[in-house]
Amino acid sequence: MEIKTLLVANRGEIARRVFRTCKDLGIRTVAVHTEVDATALHVRDADVAIRVPSYLDADAVLAAAKEAGADAIHPGYGFLSENAGFARAVTGAGIAWVGPSPTVIEQMGRKDAARDLAVAAGVPVVPSYELTDDPATFRYPVLVKAAAGGGGKGMRVVRSADELEAAIAAAKREAASAFGDDTMLIEKYVERGRHIEVQVLGDEHGHVVHLGTRECSVQRRHQKVIEEAPAPALADELRARIHDSAVALSAAVSYSNAGTIEFLLDASTDDFYFLEMNTRLQVEHPVTEIHSGTDLVALQIAVAAGEPLPFDQAGLRFCDHAIEARIYAEDAFGGFLPQAGTATVVSWPEAARVDHALESGQVVSTSYDPMLGKVIVSGPTREAARRALVAALDDTVILGLTTNTGFLRVLAAGDEFAVPGGIDTAWLDRHEVPAPDPAPARAVAARLWLEATSAASGPFAGDGFRMGAPAAPAVVEFADGTVKVSPAQRHSFRGLKPTERMTSRVSAHHVELAHQGQRYVFHRLDASAEHGAAAGDGTIAAPMPGTVLDVRVAVGDRVAEGDVLGVVEAMKMELALKAPYAGTVATVGASTGQQVALGATLFVVEAEEEGR
Repeated sequence: MEIKTLLVANRGEIARRVFRTCKDLGIRTVAVHTEVDATALHVRDADVAIRVPSYLDADAVLAAAKEAGADAIHPGYGFLSENAGFARAVTGAGIAWVGPSPTVIEQMGRKDAARDLAVAAGVPVVPSYELTDDPATFRYPVLVKAAAGGGGKGMRVVRSADELEAAIAAAKREAASAFGDDTMLIEKYVERGRHIEVQVLGDEHGHVVHLGTRECSVQRRHQKVIEEAPAPALADELRARIHDSAVALSAAVSYSNAGTIEFLLDASTDDFYFLEMNTRLQVEHPVTEIHSGTDLVALQIAVAAGEPLPFDQAGLRFCDHAIEARIYAEDAFGGFLPQAGTATVVSWPEAARVDHALESGQVVSTSYDPMLGKVIVSGPTREAARRALVAALDDTVILGLTTNTGFLRVLAAGDEFAVPGGIDTAWLDRHEVPAPDPAPARAVAARLWLEATSAASGPFAGDGFRMGAPAAPAVVEFADGTVKVSPAQRHSFRGLKPTERMTSRVSAHHVELAHQGQRYVFHRLDASAEHGAAAGDGTIAAPMPGTVLDVRVAVGDRVAEGDVLGVVEAMKMELALKAPYAGTVATVGASTGQQVALGATLFVVEAEEEGR
């Protein structure tokens, strides 16, 4: 069949990524969007845009495809991408599904069923236990994980039999909320494991190939942070066995279209185990495209149209090393709490591939996944690619809200990441990445503030004028410290245009800028104000923008230090708000289900008087 019109049942950067290839192929594009996304970039990129109540509303998305006359639907990732019922409805309507068959989605979508298929195909799997087994007989640590879904949801590491019951209960709640299925698996937990993936591609004519490995070990709480292709520091024989296992399992289920086989490699023994299969395109697919010299979306569309693969395994030629960093709206140096707000200034690096859907002036909410974009670089060697990533993150500027860009830059420039295969999947959970030194940014902020608020010449110029002597350093006092700036100093930032940094983010009271990817806001002190340290007043503010899940106290309640007052959730992260000390609840400014902004006052606790 010929695909002339394609609808992407997704949003943001992945929708834009698919549209880009469609335009290259001359395929008409259709976007779906919610009311919140009415003016989003992916909507503007498409030839046709149709509003739907929700990206998860399968009936509405299918109706939009019919309305637009779409020949095919590409699901992207997340949302409906691994929903076998939706895929079956699409094909039943005579529309091509750009993905594997609904049957294979069902088979491989559950970790328990996929595990059985892997065993049958001769692929090694992680040793496991039954939920009915005696916990006292387990060899700890073990990993409790949801049989359905992915993305690190419904997972808990358990280190003793005493912890198991509570861990299973917590994982079940999370899995039920995220996937509507609380079925659990218990497996051996590998302390120093590397997350190795193999990109596979199959067609309807029985051909299956692999497009090499990826390493996704740099992750926090099972959420990937940096990915690269190929996976470094693998012996040729080991790499070949991993490739063969991925192809064998894919062939065993007659896999068609793009998919990923994920393995856990024990870094201490080089044993590898099948984890799961993702029956869709992955977030990290760009590094494979660069390494293999392919356009995976174009290949997906061709396979969905019934065409055979244009190459066999021997015909693939691998080239540069590629690395991808995910830019998230989160405060990585403040507990990784989700962030929201208006991205007042956005400047992406020019010397990198950037898959994104974020522009200056755009509002970032907690309604959807916090990933804002992906910065992808490559080089003839891993070290060349790593250095290119550091430079690209230096050139990435997002002002108006906090992102993890500075965190990624510190990580990419660090000694640990410089060692091929040197970081395991739990490394970030064991180590604290140091925040960058704010001193250079503070000095630049002082210079910018002087230039913006002082006369350029004359007796009131901010040049540190001194009668009968060389000009003295000008002194600027910010809330976090005093800085002296010499009149001769000149600072520049790659990625920040003078007009942006001078007019948009400098005022009489503060300077906001980015340095090495990290966002800084420096507030000018008011010389007439009292600057003494404020005593804690018992106010509990929202630590992140989100939704109030639970309010457990009322005005007048007596609480002890550490008592949970309420729970806030944003982007699938829950945070308990606790009483700072024993006292009485004086204010409750939150209600269950309420949307709250960052910094909003939710509770106030009045301390108990001494002697009471």
